[in-house]
Amino acid sequence: MANYQRSSILCPNCGKLISRDEHQCPYCGTVGPGSWLKNNAWTRGWRNPNRAVNTIVLVNAAMYVLCILINPGKIGVSLNPLTFLSPSGLALEFLGATGTIPINHFHRYWTLVSAGYLHGGILHIFFNMMALWQLAPLVNREFGVYRMFIIYTLAGIVGYLVSYLAGVYWTIGASASVCGLVGAILYYGKSRGGVYGKALYRQIAGWVVFLFVFGLIVPGINNWAHGGGIFTGIVTGYLLGYREKKKENLFHKIFAAACAALTVAVLVWAVGTTIYYKWFEHLV
Repeated sequence: MANYQRSSILCPNCGKLISRDEHQCPYCGTVGPGSWLKNNAWTRGWRNPNRAVNTIVLVNAAMYVLCILINPGKIGVSLNPLTFLSPSGLALEFLGATGTIPINHFHRYWTLVSAGYLHGGILHIFFNMMALWQLAPLVNREFGVYRMFIIYTLAGIVGYLVSYLAGVYWTIGASASVCGLVGAILYYGKSRGGVYGKALYRQIAGWVVFLFVFGLIVPGINNWAHGGGIFTGIVTGYLLGYREKKKENLFHKIFAAACAALTVAVLVWAVGTTIYYKWFEHLV
């Protein structure tokens, strides 16, 4: 009698325990669940969905620290909390601030991605990351971690594109991406309905009102990017669907991987060119 061992895996789509040799998942119908394409470290997903949130926070923090270190003699040290520990404008410019000046004058279109990972002060990054920590776990739960990252990335890009088209000359911050999460939850609450959906919708609508009023009162707030981010979150949430309507699938995972690859490529380019200009051209 032949002696062999059947290995088991978790279906990459529904998460049920099945044999690796199955041609089709008996629970959800996924074809080839044991293939490498559908069952690798990325497509299996993170065991802890908050890992994606922590990674985004760490990248934002790393870029902020790098901005400080690139030009430490120019950081803001005043007692004004809005400008305390603010990186130099030149360091932010080289690392990927966006707007009409970087795009029209220097053709730095990639800054539509990089600007979302730069911040102008300790309070700026603190409030954006606190909002991310509150909103992202909710989007993770209702949409899934891959769709959350897609929404976060696209909202940042489109939000800053709207800002650029509106004529904002220079801007940074993760708020456009965070507003995309606000828009996704707004869509989810309205679409789902019921006691939970209505309560969630009212709560997030309060966030939108606060953002609008805050943007009118405080100077320097990029309301165009906020509005573009919220709109993108609503549209993307509708197009991608949420878990109660559609489970995350391979398309979502590949799309999220493309967003991650684009983000990594842009940030590596931004950091690499900045270091080159600082140490070899002495421009920063």
